[in-house]
Amino acid sequence: MLVVLLAAGIALLATRSSGDDVAGGGASPSGGTVVPSGDRSTGPVQVTGSALPAFSQATPDPAVGQPAPGLVGESFDGEAVRIDPGDGRPKIVMFLAHWCPHCQKEVPRLTDWLEANGMPTDVDLYAVSTAVAPDRGNYPPGAWLRREAWPVPTMLDDQDQAAASAYGLSSFPYFVVIGADGRVVGRASGELSTSQWEALLEAARTGSSTSTGETGPASEVGG
Repeated sequence: MLVVLLAAGIALLATRSSGDDVAGGGASPSGGTVVPSGDRSTGPVQVTGSALPAFSQATPDPAVGQPAPGLVGESFDGEAVRIDPGDGRPKIVMFLAHWCPHCQKEVPRLTDWLEANGMPTDVDLYAVSTAVAPDRGNYPPGAWLRREAWPVPTMLDDQDQAAASAYGLSSFPYFVVIGADGRVVGRASGELSTSQWEALLEAARTGSSTSTGETGPASEVGG
């Protein structure tokens, strides 16, 4: 059994470090699907509903209780991705930037958590790749997420960052928790600990507003 576990760990490390040609679209150990192959970095985005106020760590957060905007866009391979807060399912929407060092730490941390615990069956997870800047390193974002075997369905933001603006993004990584009623339960920015991530999941499930407390470091937009 130990040999099998060691072999599995070595295979996972190899997948995460073997370069930009990692295949996408296959099943991940968590039960999700590794982010699809594709070199597209931005795509069209349709926003419905009112934009949330910019996130500022203010207490109470003025966005809590507001309906979350709906988003329709595309993944790295051009497949449709729809984030519909009105479908009766709680959600967490995560915003990532390929150049953000804190996103580069958070993505493998969450991937490891999902591999250990499985994809939640009662909370829908989505990511949005935004603020793309080819000259800022770790580009393209799709290749980065495939290297990490990122299993969360990921939407491309457009060149004007319409999705990020609609959700009030001000720094990375950024998390918006939405209850089953389609309203914002809470928001957080910066690297999250395991307990903080689990608190966000529980807030989504219950629809009860929560604070993650002091989060880790974050990258400012344009910083």
